[in-house]
Amino acid sequence: MTIEFSMLVPHVPSMCHEDLVPEFQKDMASAMKEIGKQLKEIKPDVIVLVSCHWPSTFFHYVDCTPIHKGILTAFEAPDLIKDVAYHYPGDEDLANQLVKAGEEAGMQVQGVNDPYYLWDYGSVVPLRYLVPNEDIPVINLSVTLAASLEETYKWGQVIAKVLRESEKKVVFVSSGALSHNLVRGRHNKPTVTEHAMDKQFIEFVMNKNYQAAYEMLPDYTRFARVESGGRHLAMLFSMIEESSEPAYLADGQSSGSWNALITFGNRKAVSTNNQAESEYVK
Repeated sequence: MTIEFSMLVPHVPSMCHEDLVPEFQKDMASAMKEIGKQLKEIKPDVIVLVSCHWPSTFFHYVDCTPIHKGILTAFEAPDLIKDVAYHYPGDEDLANQLVKAGEEAGMQVQGVNDPYYLWDYGSVVPLRYLVPNEDIPVINLSVTLAASLEETYKWGQVIAKVLRESEKKVVFVSSGALSHNLVRGRHNKPTVTEHAMDKQFIEFVMNKNYQAAYEMLPDYTRFARVESGGRHLAMLFSMIEESSEPAYLADGQSSGSWNALITFGNRKAVSTNNQAESEYVK
């Protein structure tokens, strides 16, 4: 049917529990909650989510599990994310279609159907805001370290074709940061140079010059250490249509990384008072 929305969302660990979110990240939490309200109105049939915290070595994995249920303690940050329960439906049929399409395209794709597979916090954190009632089916995708940006983009195109030909309403979520050269102290912003590249990238995106933003990824990734080598962004660009309107809703730092909440779609996304305040949309 349609890809209703594509979006880039943050997943910083300190946002897992809303009551503990630092002041400088509250705009992102509030904006994601507003998107969650909008998703309830749209009633998508499925969310397809690629997470930077599911790094696979050689294969592009698709989580075909019919029920996603577990308790997450993040090995990377067990002080911030501990004993967090989740229980979401999956979409085994559509997930298997994605695997089949990837195989037919000659790509290294495999399905995972395992009730004991635990989600990462790149999936759990944003979904706690976007789908708090845990009532929308989710298909998870890995970022594949052996795959180039070009291969990842092509895999995204395969996925997008299947989703557009489906009879289901789909929302695509890219969970990850922009510049990501981490340092201690979650209040720290990226360096001036890294920040400048973030700003240029976002300027391309907001001007709908998606090709330039995509072509910028190799150098941007090398100098600003974009999370997952920019693979989640390459996959996101494969979902965006020329007619898609970007909406820049919120941003914030986390331990030297820069995180942005941006939606893309023909449907008007929620707006927040914070949009005009961001240095990236002035």
